[in-house]
Amino acid sequence: MRTAQSAGSLARFPFTKSVAYLCGLIAVSAFPAWGEVNVTTYHNDALRTGWNRQETALTPSAVAGASFKKLATVQLDEQVDAEPLYVANQTLTGLGVHDVVYVATEANSLYAIDAKTGQILLHRRFAPPVPLAAIPGGCPNNVFSVGVNSTPVIDLSTRTLYVVVYNYVNNIPSYHVHALDLGTLQDKRAPIPITASAKLSDGTTFNFSASTARQRAALLLRNNTVYAAFTSFCDNIPSKTRGWIIGWQTGTLSSQAKTITNKAATSPQNYFLSTIWMSGYGLAADGSNNVYFVTGNSDPKNTQYYPNNMAESVVEMTPDLSKVKSFFTPGTAATGRAALEKTDLDFGSGGAMVVPNQPGKNGYLAVAAGKVGIMYLMNRVSLGGYTDGADNVLQSVNIGQCYCGPSYYKGSDGVGRIVSSGGQKVKVWKIVTSPTASPQLVLESESPPITSGQDSGFFTSISSNGAKAGSQVIWALSRPSRQNPAAIQLYAFDPNAGGGQAKTIFMDNAGQWPNGDGNANLVPMVADGHVYVASYKQLTIFGLGKAGATAKTIAEPQVATATTAEAAPTLPGHKVYGKLISIQASTLTLETRTGKHLTVDPAVAKKNETENLPVVGRSYEARGEFDQQGVLHAVSVQRVKDQPELWKADQ
Repeated sequence: MRTAQSAGSLARFPFTKSVAYLCGLIAVSAFPAWGEVNVTTYHNDALRTGWNRQETALTPSAVAGASFKKLATVQLDEQVDAEPLYVANQTLTGLGVHDVVYVATEANSLYAIDAKTGQILLHRRFAPPVPLAAIPGGCPNNVFSVGVNSTPVIDLSTRTLYVVVYNYVNNIPSYHVHALDLGTLQDKRAPIPITASAKLSDGTTFNFSASTARQRAALLLRNNTVYAAFTSFCDNIPSKTRGWIIGWQTGTLSSQAKTITNKAATSPQNYFLSTIWMSGYGLAADGSNNVYFVTGNSDPKNTQYYPNNMAESVVEMTPDLSKVKSFFTPGTAATGRAALEKTDLDFGSGGAMVVPNQPGKNGYLAVAAGKVGIMYLMNRVSLGGYTDGADNVLQSVNIGQCYCGPSYYKGSDGVGRIVSSGGQKVKVWKIVTSPTASPQLVLESESPPITSGQDSGFFTSISSNGAKAGSQVIWALSRPSRQNPAAIQLYAFDPNAGGGQAKTIFMDNAGQWPNGDGNANLVPMVADGHVYVASYKQLTIFGLGKAGATAKTIAEPQVATATTAEAAPTLPGHKVYGKLISIQASTLTLETRTGKHLTVDPAVAKKNETENLPVVGRSYEARGEFDQQGVLHAVSVQRVKDQPELWKADQ
């Protein structure tokens, strides 16, 4: 689906309203005209609805039938964290016209794959990816190397794919923005190295550092600008790491917009962050090209906050990133900013979705949820700001812990629905705008629990034949629940089954995810009667096939290249997993998988800024050397999943 638009926010900072601006919003269409289906950006559109409303073949009855199945498995060179993208009727130089799926991997590869047969048509390798040993603290929620971590974006008007690549050349990490021809995967112009600087609150200059920044959230294309957001690696090096958004002019790739989320010049804890990661969810935009995102944690001692630090917040910024137009920060005692900071339950584990315009007086909405599992319904005219002790939003509902992002569709009654995916369940919320004074979410249906591990929550997409009754299907991907086998499953649900139930109509293995320390933040992509799932070293294609036919496997071609990954130094020391059961003045006590209690001295890790915030009851990987008394002197203490079934072997 081509990029969609919706109403923009009227809020200013401080808040004001503009009647002329509101009139302009009314004329903005929420979605483009019907036609050829293309998925050119994360979650289908810039609002991040995840809705393909032009799917006629994959009805609930067809998906529940015997003919819907796995059609092909395409072997790739490394793990895929990015959502696949789709362009119909694309001409590839020397290869004719194909419906093409574009897939980027952590090995810094980009594939153009025939969407129907699975044949690999083109394969481009960039510079070597950054090895895990060069990542701050050996942050374990990555695969062996970090290359293309975020979902690229496609500009169909110029047939250009924009991608951010993480390179490791001469033992130096760097980021580059590429503008690639869709028909050749070759650069249209020389790639641009990512550099930036910003002024802090005291007038000093803060420079972007590719060594500490991670580009995780999906790219956004709006207003002839490609935007990329940056986070940290496992909250490591917080004295030097802050959230960034940087924008480049399409075509020329000249830098024209930038901002940092934490402009504080000093902190008693020397701890900054407030980064943008959102479990890979994309930066969003409204019809006026304002940019929306959610930030994560900052100083656990709560020594700094607005106006110079946008921590734990949904933020709306002007297209040039020069001004905060509106924001919302949770404020209640139990689940507000202060509580989130102290316990590493940051808001930024989920993304913000701009809801298509709804009827009624207050029809300009946005939703977001984070680790606590509360989904907030916000008015984009004023997102809510911050009040100590209160949440200034239209409504808050419990969805389950959310390393996830919402989706949206419209039912046959013409009413919009929000689809949440916190915890282990899909929940469908009807947006009620009349006769209530303000919009409210009413739970309409929910799915049975899915079998999913790692951190709670998952991602969904929606397909339907417009708002036709009985055509809606909710697609979801589970996360692995154990290290071996590390299977992920594709689920399909009929949200209109009745009785308040979103009925499970399909479930099958859709790939592997052996990297148990890193969440499978995977999104099913639906286009032209097929569902595409990218995972660990493969793309799986589902669709309607012949009875009795088995899925075929397409092997990765062996491509000679001089840019294979450089040999990486091994991570030093012993590595041990365990649950933190107590914190002493100078040591930590972990309970290992065998029940043994291990004393960890994190002094070196603290000095290196590679000790994640220790919280009793959570699980960690400690790496270092043992002394004669059996104490592990850690150079790194990193947060890992709480399920021992996902822990890797101790070393």
